[in-house]
Amino acid sequence: MTHKTTHKTTHKTTHTPTDFPDLRAALPALPCDDAGPVFNAPWEAQAFAMTLILYERGEFTWAEWAAFLNQAIRDAQAAGDPDIGNTYYSHWLTALERITAVKGLVTGDMLLQRQSEWDIAARRTPHGQPIVLD
Repeated sequence: MTHKTTHKTTHKTTHTPTDFPDLRAALPALPCDDAGPVFNAPWEAQAFAMTLILYERGEFTWAEWAAFLNQAIRDAQAAGDPDIGNTYYSHWLTALERITAVKGLVTGDMLLQRQSEWDIAARRTPHGQPIVLD
């Protein structure tokens, strides 16, 4: 997956799924422009890429993915998310964690360990530098 930065620090992917219309139909709220999905930060593009890879491997359908994403959004709204569009990929990441756990691709312990590793790495990384996991 290749990323380029536009003037507004928006990251775009140049790799779009071969069935992008199916993805757009399943996820009409997906932030896109004419070239495809648009991301506000690199981690959003990475979460999208991980989801795309799992989809392409046949781990789930776009309809299954949409159901998990919609549930993550509903859960966040029920918890007070104002739904102004800036948390879309946070919900995406929640859905990714949930679907991979339900499908048996990761365990809850694996997710907690990775979250802890990211937290430790982020705390030791100077602001503005890429976070690197050991």
